[in-house]
Amino acid sequence: MPTDDLQLKSPRPLPPLNALRAFDALARCGSLRAAAVELGVVPGAVRQQLASLEDHFGFALLDRESGRVTLNPAGQRLADAVGVAFAIVSRAAEEISSSGSTVRLRLGVPMPMASAWLMPRLAALSSAAPGLEVDIIPVAVAQSLTDMPEIDALIVGGEYRPLPDITATAFMADRFGPVLAAGQPSPADLADMTALIARNVPYLWDDWFRESGNPPIRFRKRIEVDDLTLALSAARSGLGVTIAPAASIEAELAAGALEAPFGLVSRPTGYRFCCRIADRDRKPISALRTWLLAEGRNPEGKLPSAAV
Repeated sequence: MPTDDLQLKSPRPLPPLNALRAFDALARCGSLRAAAVELGVVPGAVRQQLASLEDHFGFALLDRESGRVTLNPAGQRLADAVGVAFAIVSRAAEEISSSGSTVRLRLGVPMPMASAWLMPRLAALSSAAPGLEVDIIPVAVAQSLTDMPEIDALIVGGEYRPLPDITATAFMADRFGPVLAAGQPSPADLADMTALIARNVPYLWDDWFRESGNPPIRFRKRIEVDDLTLALSAARSGLGVTIAPAASIEAELAAGALEAPFGLVSRPTGYRFCCRIADRDRKPISALRTWLLAEGRNPEGKLPSAAV
């Protein structure tokens, strides 16, 4: 092969590590001063590293206006990649240093499911994977691993759409529907009830009407709250009817504290365990994935609902 061809295919040299560390600190801390404090240097040293990084790429990564330094669009793209890369290296170093002992994994889970479905099963997880400790981090429904480089993996419901660099494994069906406190009058017409709307998942009602085949309705009264946890609390108190995934209320359904008189329907995609493609084969990720698949599947291997 001609020498010129070899030169064309040569990989571009990586940026200096110290410059990337300074850039990552700026992206996370939001200012030169805060980045300098984290790194234990003076702001001028951070500024010098940032300038060397821009010299390496040959174009600007930062906007400098009125003495304030912020990321431009190119800088934000690089910051996202650098944050993920440093997090992967940090996790790998932690696994190597803890070889033969306990490994800690940070798992993001929507709060209602974390409380109602995962927490009661942690003892079973500890028995199945004794060398694995899972830190459960409550996350918003719309958050992704790209938003949270400190999170190792994520459990998501049927409304989540993974990004191209994320791998997702379905492990359990996602059933959802209207629920209310047991013993409350259940009118034949859902429109006669007070609807409890969670602002973080306002689309659940529209999804249920569409996927259940029921025509949309105008409720007699609507009460909006910030999130699904509050909506469920209001429903348990008898204030009205809300809509929730079965995995978030399985204990209440089983105990008869909540009921679903209008039925639950399944989302097409179900619950998925998401991780970065680069982390897919890490031992703690594989161990948690294996456990979730075993926990979510029935003996026939079908994807069951989280609750009857």
